[in-house]
Amino acid sequence: MTTAEKIDYSKTLYLPQTEFPMRAGLPDKEPLLVKRWQEMKLYNRLRESAAGRPLYVLHDGPPYANGNIHIGHALNKILKDVITRSFQMRGYDSNYVPGWDCHGLPIEWKIEEQYRAKGLDKDQVPVNEFRKECRDFAQHWIEVQTGEFKRLGIEGDFDNPYTTMNFHAEARIAGELMKFAMSDQLYRGSKPVMWSVVERTALAEAEVEYQDYESDTIWVKFPVMIAPDATVVQFSEGGSAVVSPPESLGHASVVIWTTTPWTIPGNRAVAYSPRISYGLYEVTAAENDFGPKPGEKLIFADALAEESFAKAKLEYKRLRKVEADELSSMVLAHPLAGFGGGYDFEVPLLPGDHVTDDAGTGFVHTAPGHGREDFDAWMDAGKELAARGIETRIPFTVDDAGYFTKDAPGFGPDREGGAARVIDDNGKKGDANKAVIEALIAANMLFARGRLKHSYPHSWRSKKPVIFRNTPQWFVYMDKDLGGYGLPREGRASDRTPGDVSPAPAEASERSERSAVSDNTPDTLRSRALKAIDDTRFVPATGQTRLRAMIEDRPDWVLSRQRAWGVPICVFADEKGEVLKDEAVNARILEAFEAEGADAWFAEGARERFLGSRANENWTMVMDILDVWFDSGSTHTFTLEDRPDLKWPADVYLEGSDQHRGWFHSSLLESCGTRGRAPYDTVITHGFTMDEDGRKMSKSLGNTVVPQDVMKQSGADILRLWVMTTDYWEDQRLGKNVLQTNIDAYRKLRNTIRWMLGTLAHDEGEDVAVAEMPELERLMLHRLAELDELVRKGYDAFDFKRITRTLIDFMVVELSAFYFDVRKDTLYCDAPSSTRRKAAIVVVRRLFDSLVTWLAPMLPFTMEEAWLDRHPRAESVHLEQFPTIPAEWKDEKLAAKWRKVRQVRRVVTGALEIERREKRIGSSLEAAPIVHVTDPELRAAIADVDMAETCITSGISIVDTPAPDIAFTLDEVKGVGVVPAMAGGAKCARSWRYTSDVGSDPEFPDVSARDAAALHELRALGRL
Repeated sequence: MTTAEKIDYSKTLYLPQTEFPMRAGLPDKEPLLVKRWQEMKLYNRLRESAAGRPLYVLHDGPPYANGNIHIGHALNKILKDVITRSFQMRGYDSNYVPGWDCHGLPIEWKIEEQYRAKGLDKDQVPVNEFRKECRDFAQHWIEVQTGEFKRLGIEGDFDNPYTTMNFHAEARIAGELMKFAMSDQLYRGSKPVMWSVVERTALAEAEVEYQDYESDTIWVKFPVMIAPDATVVQFSEGGSAVVSPPESLGHASVVIWTTTPWTIPGNRAVAYSPRISYGLYEVTAAENDFGPKPGEKLIFADALAEESFAKAKLEYKRLRKVEADELSSMVLAHPLAGFGGGYDFEVPLLPGDHVTDDAGTGFVHTAPGHGREDFDAWMDAGKELAARGIETRIPFTVDDAGYFTKDAPGFGPDREGGAARVIDDNGKKGDANKAVIEALIAANMLFARGRLKHSYPHSWRSKKPVIFRNTPQWFVYMDKDLGGYGLPREGRASDRTPGDVSPAPAEASERSERSAVSDNTPDTLRSRALKAIDDTRFVPATGQTRLRAMIEDRPDWVLSRQRAWGVPICVFADEKGEVLKDEAVNARILEAFEAEGADAWFAEGARERFLGSRANENWTMVMDILDVWFDSGSTHTFTLEDRPDLKWPADVYLEGSDQHRGWFHSSLLESCGTRGRAPYDTVITHGFTMDEDGRKMSKSLGNTVVPQDVMKQSGADILRLWVMTTDYWEDQRLGKNVLQTNIDAYRKLRNTIRWMLGTLAHDEGEDVAVAEMPELERLMLHRLAELDELVRKGYDAFDFKRITRTLIDFMVVELSAFYFDVRKDTLYCDAPSSTRRKAAIVVVRRLFDSLVTWLAPMLPFTMEEAWLDRHPRAESVHLEQFPTIPAEWKDEKLAAKWRKVRQVRRVVTGALEIERREKRIGSSLEAAPIVHVTDPELRAAIADVDMAETCITSGISIVDTPAPDIAFTLDEVKGVGVVPAMAGGAKCARSWRYTSDVGSDPEFPDVSARDAAALHELRALGRL
């Protein structure tokens, strides 16, 4: 028996050896890693390791503490986690402090539902007992969500999060409100606001969503009460030509159109546009049961007359043009004049920029208590109207429960059967529209009626329609000159204590010299916010335009809510709404809030406690609570400013695109009003997750994807990989097929890592100078240098998809299918002393270290598992830094050469694939193809390259003659043709290559000379 017959050659190969499993088993493995991180206190270790580094702060937008997390939460938190981890691993101290929004109606509503289920009345329970139940409810869900976020792999200070219901937070929120009050930015006013009858509170724009809604529509006649006697039709150099109108307007009616019939009792004016062409029309025939009769004269916008008359089933003729001057001097009668004894007043015609002739009649019914544009038009005309003797008081026609009040005579409490109602407690239409329409028909003032399905605001909590209602509320001015109040000094924007709500002396003395904006722009909250938007980086850039448009158009900020669970508007006011400005009172309030929380405001004896010696003065305690957006908009104060491990302003805020009207918006206004700038330098927005067909996810459609289910079935890293491969700036899609695509990509990525780990099991730590490495290794180092630049720029740009796709493609296409494939023979078979093998090991080592650390922020579980498999004594990959890649590894000339080499290789491997498919060969090592290369550049590139090794064949012949017709070619690679041929020689029993020197070493007669030399070395080392 020969020596060779005693050897199992497979045991002489450096085959991959690893316990890193091919099957990930993420659902079982990930919870163990979460436990490990908790036990080793990874968060604390991260802070210790980053001590002294520059801070990079992502401030967490607080999710609401009222239920399990959904896919939107998962998307949001994963993105934040990737950002903080990537900066932490690039030389920063990137501390993530999670937070929760705890106040407000959603939680209060849940507790009320529990009360109703038990037959209890919330108002019969002491307010602080009710508030405690709200607090306990929020705390429960904070704990639940904390566990769910940790399961996603989110790393942060979950032991010390911020919450808006923390006593210190409530004191700081109250202190921020006091800054607005003390600087005269806070005022009590009466304006139409969006009002939820179901929830009995005012709502902000950020608290509504728009849904389809069917409204009653009516066309209403407003009889001309006073018409001009003459019309100016021409001006000449010598004067004006004044003539009497050919048709009098004295018995005509102006017609309006509205989708809210219930607002007619609140009408006080009609708006028109001087830019619109109007005409006087006469009814010539009528087919209707009610409404205009032949001979009636009506005024319409010319562009809308035909449509309106058709709706009322009328025939008509146009009598003449109605000039804008005529309209401006006209006075109308209210269509309900004589009804209920309360509508016998003049209704003026007012010019309005908001009036168009796109729909309706060209005239806009103006009820200043029920719409912002109506309110603005009425207020703008106030002085002129008062001078004409017209009552300018805005009526309160609807109460908080949706009932008409005494300001709506005939429909309110004086109505037989009781007041009519706009919306009931269940959000259903009441009888208000019906009552008003019947009254208009009885007065012969209804021109036509109909129904319209359109987009209408609904409360995002109750999902019920809201109304616009004039109520006394607390507002912050958007356009009042602030005189430099609160503008930042150098460095920190605020170095005051929480109780210090007055401007520091230095600020006061500098007000006249400082401005948040240019010298020509008023220093208002609006101008500050607009400038701050210009100074902020937006990702994507379209977010800047969106937020700017919202700030440009928004009305004054409504702060008050008529609820119980939240931070109160902790000011005292007199009967005129003037706020008490007393530093001693403010200090007592803040001290109590710091010690007891905002419950102190509702405690027995609170008024006397806070007012002290002023308790006998006529000051009323405001019992409204703050809009929760003011709470969340203030989080930068008690988080970024008050925590020494963070900084103000934040480097980045990241939330869904709906937060342009929510958290980004309120944080901007709060900070600009008190500090003169935004609390952030960068704003990143993501879209929403739709199903695979692009539909909104909903339980009723059964198309929701629950993150807990995905983690249970596939693992959190699969969910994270999906986030990383999406265009998250836009809406994304998710479902079974999308998840499977990511599972397949993950499997390829994992197998590449597994192969590297198996190969590195033979790494003995030796190094090889780059200059001594073969070209192929230097090419891989060049690619690492390129990728390092791309990865770092990608993380800086928050372009995670580009990083992920590039790295996966690199691992699958350039490593698994090319470099590793080519180098397997060297790595498995070369002798221990082989420089080529050692160089390949060094490159695989550097590939592994780079790829695993680069991917660790994205796939923290898998990369931790891989890192600990490679470095069993290591603490965590997340305590590592991205490796430093030497710039001298870049070699563009070498890369250009190998791009040509790989072009030729593509043609060869394409030809061999056909040979395998046709079963003419079983392995590429059985081939020794003839390669015809006529392209001079390609021929020069491969001249000194071992193409047999590169193409994984046992032999190869390169010729410069044109390829015969039978040759395999690729259209995209000109000048290359391949003619298949079988390899000569004998098959090496160890490497399976066909060579002519098999048997050249008599001691190992069935292997090649290369393999025999390797076996001699292994024997000398005692490994054989």
